[in-house]
Amino acid sequence: MSIEIELKLQLSAKTAKKLANHPLLAELQPQKMHLLNTYYDTPKLDLHAQRIAVRFRKKGEQWLLTVKTAEPASGGLAVRNEWETPATPGNFDFSPVDADQIRQFLEAASTQFEPVFTTDFRRQIWHVPFGESLIELAVDRGSIESRGKSTPICEIELELRRGKVEDIFSLTRKLQEQHDLHPAIASKAERGYQLYLDAPLRPFKAKPAPVNDQMTPVAAFRSIALGCLEHFQRNEKGLHEGAEIEFVHQARVALRRLRSAIKLFAPVLPQEFVTAYSQTWQTLASALGEARNWDVFLAETLPPIQAAFPENRDIRTLRNEARRRAKAARRAIIRILAVAEYPRLLVEFTSAIYTLSDTLPMPLKDFADERMSSHARRAKKLATRHATLTVEDRHSMRISFKKLRYTLEFFAPLLPPKHLSPYLIALAQLQDELGLINDHVTAATLIKESLAKRPSGPIQGWVAGRHALLLEALPESLNDWLAQRPFWKK
Repeated sequence: MSIEIELKLQLSAKTAKKLANHPLLAELQPQKMHLLNTYYDTPKLDLHAQRIAVRFRKKGEQWLLTVKTAEPASGGLAVRNEWETPATPGNFDFSPVDADQIRQFLEAASTQFEPVFTTDFRRQIWHVPFGESLIELAVDRGSIESRGKSTPICEIELELRRGKVEDIFSLTRKLQEQHDLHPAIASKAERGYQLYLDAPLRPFKAKPAPVNDQMTPVAAFRSIALGCLEHFQRNEKGLHEGAEIEFVHQARVALRRLRSAIKLFAPVLPQEFVTAYSQTWQTLASALGEARNWDVFLAETLPPIQAAFPENRDIRTLRNEARRRAKAARRAIIRILAVAEYPRLLVEFTSAIYTLSDTLPMPLKDFADERMSSHARRAKKLATRHATLTVEDRHSMRISFKKLRYTLEFFAPLLPPKHLSPYLIALAQLQDELGLINDHVTAATLIKESLAKRPSGPIQGWVAGRHALLLEALPESLNDWLAQRPFWKK
């Protein structure tokens, strides 16, 4: 078995032609080859469900059988287990796979294997000495085909042949200085399955944090932060192409979780890392927040107002202005994602995460208990005086509950599910109520902005009344939460 450490980048066909002239490549002689690949799975796609890819590759006159397993990718970097051996097409011999569970799974499934998609591409390879490493840089151009459909391939793969993973990032940054290269997290196999399934673009939600009690706090942060970055990147295409407002919401949640994780783990992270990246994502987060405010207003706040005042002419003015603002906010997001600094930030940040060193190697459970207790105390302090909170204080309380929820979700694998689940349900209910209150505070501001030339007393009065009713109902939920004892305390 070999472990494949690979960084994937998207580029245009025009950039692909220019890349060979880069000073780091111009003096090197590239290898050129034509690769034909057929990927196999069962009719129920059992391999896909287990994140395993099996393919036959024709490389010149040679045939190879390859098995790959994948960890989630982020920032373009993927770490995969790989087994590759010369083979005869159609002869699925998995004896070289030295991971017993995977081999047995493949052997049992192989009787049902059928082709699901093919890839056909031309590859140029440079072996680049860089820093203390040897890096294989491959440019692939071709297509993926399945069920009569096709999608193009135009990408770079940088694979660490020997040396240090940070050299892959350093080489990438050098290339990005002259070329537009964007980190990509979808492998050819993943894209092939999407084509086979004819799957529509869907919003991507956060996955459970893959942490365990054998990790150090820094290792746990690395895992959590990379998961947050993947969460954002998986929704990035939808920000460009999708009309579904959930893409904006999920991208915003991803950045909120990422920024919360940096603050949560700040005591064990290098100060220069915290200083550099605490505010890095602020501009993009603010643009997503603006878009989300208008999306919520259009989808959730405005319909009941319209139902209450069906004949009010200001409703149309509000709707038109809200749609205009929502579109403008979406365009602002796309402009931010289009600047050259954004893909460079993805590479730089991923590199910084991978190269973090342990500054305080303490047991993760001890660290988690302390941080959960700290966030719970902060939330409790505000909740106990909820009756006297200002609008700004109530907003701070909502954020403190959100941070507590994120913290519990991050450390969920360390916690007993029977206690965590009801606690999170209660917390989510409380967050929903606080979110509705905040939506109406935001709505009052948006209505005032949209109807600046002719204020509408009835509409503004309705929003104020709904806000007051929601505030009246809040103490019951807060008191229910305050009655709970933090279950993680011994």
